[in-house]
Parts: sequence; C-alpha cells; structure tokens
Amino acid sequence: MSEQIKEARLRRRSARKPKRSQIPYGLMVTAMLVAVGFYLSTVSYELVVFWIFGIAFGYVLQRSRFCFGAAFRDPILTRSTSVTRGILVAFAVGTIGFSAIKLRPVLDGASENLNMMDVAPIGLPLIFGGILFGIGMVIAGGCASGGLMRIGEGFSMQGIVLFFFVVGSLLGVRHIEFWDRLNENAPEVFLPDLFGWFGALIVQFAIIGLLYVAAVKWQEKKDKN
Repeated sequence: MSEQIKEARLRRRSARKPKRSQIPYGLMVTAMLVAVGFYLSTVSYELVVFWIFGIAFGYVLQRSRFCFGAAFRDPILTRSTSVTRGILVAFAVGTIGFSAIKLRPVLDGASENLNMMDVAPIGLPLIFGGILFGIGMVIAGGCASGGLMRIGEGFSMQGIVLFFFVVGSLLGVRHIEFWDRLNENAPEVFLPDLFGWFGALIVQFAIIGLLYVAAVKWQEKKDKN
C-alpha cells in the first residue's frame, strides 16, 4: 500500500508544470526603471534622486515586510514581535535624524517656538483618527506603507484599500476646518520644551528601549510555549 502511495505522489509531482523563470520579467522591469530614470534626468536631476530613493525604499519595504499594521497585529495574533522590534529600531534611528533637523534652527539663533510649528495637538481628531485607522489597517491587512508594498507584489485587494485611502484623505482635507476647530484648545507636547534637548532624547530612547525589552520578553514567552 505504501508503494502505491509513493507512486501516486511521484505521478503528481511529474504532472506538475515547471515554474516559469522570473528572470526575463526582472530584466524587463529593470530596463524600464533605468529608462524612466534617463527620461527624468532630462527634466530634473532632483527627480532622478527621488526616483532612485523611491525604488530603494520600496525594495527595503518588500524585503523587510515593514508594516505598522503587522507591528501591532502580529504580537496579538501570532505573538511574533520581529516587525515590532524592527519599527522600534527605526524609531530610534529616526529620532537622531529628526532631532538634528529640529535642533538646527535653535543653533542658528532662531526661537525654540519655531519647532512647535510641526507639532500636532493631542485632541479628539488624533484619538478618533488613531482608533479608526487602527481598525482599518487590521481589516485591510496592512498600513499605508504595507499596502503600497503589497500592491507592488500584485495583491488586488490592496488596490481597493488604496482607492478608499485616497478617498478618505480627500474627505479629510475637505473638512479640515472642522477638525481644526476641535483642536483649538488641545495641548501640544514638545519634549525639548519639557525636558530640554538632551533630556528629551533620554526620555525618547528610554521609552523605545522599554518597549523593545517588552517585545523581546513577549517573543521569548511565545517561544517557550
């Protein structure tokens, strides 16, 4: 009986069609990307930089499976925290860069209040939007970056998600005055104003570090089970 099962499995394997090589498609796509890059160079070299950065960013997203939705979803559903820890590392690296950008006007003698211009208030729109976006990205299977990455992989559902993402963004812009009125008395928190620049970095890295340790412990608990 076991010999018959083996023969049946061999017949099924031999009946399978060989997979097509993806190399020709890869070469075609590469040639197209290079051609578009040359065309953009005739318009502006700045566009070429944007083009290269966009390709590199998309490649990193696809290879790393970088997705904020997965960072919040996976620890609950699968108890995996690999994406969560990757995002925390990205936050730590980004903190250094953004701190340098924010600190530069201060070093040039500008008022520290200039740095508050880009700080969003903590109000009802932020809370409502965060909850709504969180529910949406779990149902959709990914955040904005994850959705764009999966569109490149050929997932048709993410195309639908992107369409309604754009529709929702346009509706938000159209009614931005209403949301701004809700934020009139909402507090704006800028850590350097509370702790100083050095203290703000310590607080930021401490929070990121604690979250990273918690993610590692959560993963270890899963591995033991």
